[in-house]
Amino acid sequence: MITTIVFDLDDTLYDEVEYCRSAFTAVARFLANLPGAPSSERIFDCLWEQFAAGNRTRTFNAALDEIDINYDDKFITELIKVYRNHIPKITLPQDSRDILRQLSDKYTLALLTDGFLPAQKLKVQALGIEKFFKCIVYTEELGRDCWKPSPAGFEKIMQSLNVRPETMAYVADNEEKDFIAPNKLGFLTIQLIRPARIHTESCDQPDAAAQFIIHKISELPTLLERF
Repeated sequence: MITTIVFDLDDTLYDEVEYCRSAFTAVARFLANLPGAPSSERIFDCLWEQFAAGNRTRTFNAALDEIDINYDDKFITELIKVYRNHIPKITLPQDSRDILRQLSDKYTLALLTDGFLPAQKLKVQALGIEKFFKCIVYTEELGRDCWKPSPAGFEKIMQSLNVRPETMAYVADNEEKDFIAPNKLGFLTIQLIRPARIHTESCDQPDAAAQFIIHKISELPTLLERF
């Protein structure tokens, strides 16, 4: 019997692309204050063009080259800080809010999220979701080697809530890393495929695939009723 549901954050409870849009807007405004810099709108367009084209590792470098702003590694690091430290303009979709309210009446809810701090905490605050969860684990606080697919975050939740894995379900989006550990631990695993998700990669590693797939978070209560 499932009594505890653990949620991933990005591209599970909201569309991560909206956070990226907010963060690039903050970076564009920062850069627009430089002497001789283009408008923030022009800078944002360059950043977004790189991101949308799949450049996820040298987005800033390529955009700065295009708008002819000089930079070095130190300046790129500064832009990364602006990106991660900005107050995100993101909202929790109504269907996610409704499901969290509904499930919190029947199940114990927890949140497990990878990612850099303070970015992940700022996302949670902006979405206003702390109240739904009995336990929130930011794997960055446990150490970079504790990011998924490490089981450390899941084990931390089990310890904090004093629950067994066979009574737990995990809902997330990314097949490449999200389900390996909870599958091995004995969780019920559910992949939520949101239309705007960023990570679409599949994984051939054993135990990588979720046991169930849903395409709307509103499908979750009916699926959980089976267990």
